[in-house]
Amino acid sequence: MRILVTGSTGLVGSALVPFLSASGHAVIRLVRSEVPPGGAAARWDPEAGTLDPAALEGLDAVVHLAGEDIAGGSWTAAKKARIRGSRVEGTALLARTLASLDRPPAALACASAIGYYGDRGDETLTEESSPGSGFLASVCRDWEAAATPAVEAGIRVLHLRFGVVLSAAGGALAKMLGPFRMGMGGPIGSGRQYVSWIAMDDVLEAINHLLSNPTLHGPVNVASPRPVTQLEFARTLGRVLGRPTVLAVPAFGMRLMFGEMATEVLLASQRLEPARLLSSGYEFRYPDLEPALRHLVGGG
Repeated sequence: MRILVTGSTGLVGSALVPFLSASGHAVIRLVRSEVPPGGAAARWDPEAGTLDPAALEGLDAVVHLAGEDIAGGSWTAAKKARIRGSRVEGTALLARTLASLDRPPAALACASAIGYYGDRGDETLTEESSPGSGFLASVCRDWEAAATPAVEAGIRVLHLRFGVVLSAAGGALAKMLGPFRMGMGGPIGSGRQYVSWIAMDDVLEAINHLLSNPTLHGPVNVASPRPVTQLEFARTLGRVLGRPTVLAVPAFGMRLMFGEMATEVLLASQRLEPARLLSSGYEFRYPDLEPALRHLVGGG
């Protein structure tokens, strides 16, 4: 397929582009920087609302991953505006432009997040579960709704509700490795909150699976079928690294340092079931946490 990817320099995008290329697809990156002559890329400016439709002609699929990092410090008013704007306005621009094409792509896979469900304790959450409350849940609802012009144009739209993506190259796991390797790791808060995680290998293969399966559309939980509690996650990572995990991080300390971001990202509990992925025949390479961590970080 001829596939356009936005957010190609992010954690998932930087792994997805070479993966798709190695799988035989022709990949074009949609970037905000200047495009070098002859490069397999096109330029857009989501903030200015500019995107040349001619750059999108002839595509078979689009994977839209662009968005402001939600975990990069406290959520000031300006940060929250960037989080919402980068997702909602960028998705709306892309969806409108794709809908206007003479030959739109067959599929648009848009990133979303488990933040859609809010903090739900030990409730099992499938794609049929109701949205939650809070800033992230509100952003995710608007983010997914922004793709409506593409749906109305007959494009098969997928909303990828990503769990915590595990990669040693970046994201949450990479930030945890330093403290854990020094024996200073441990659970955050009570440790009872659920972490819905997914290994990067499964993220890439699941996206390829979804793009290739014409019957799937709408929301898809992209997370392992075996979520764990924060306590179990910490103990498993410590075991893989051969380090103790006795230094719990108190919830009040996280809230003091990071405010609303800590409450909604670090301390929230989301126990996802990837019902639609499983029913479509997808087989996880790493359904269990310990083999996934041993693959990603080895024995430390």
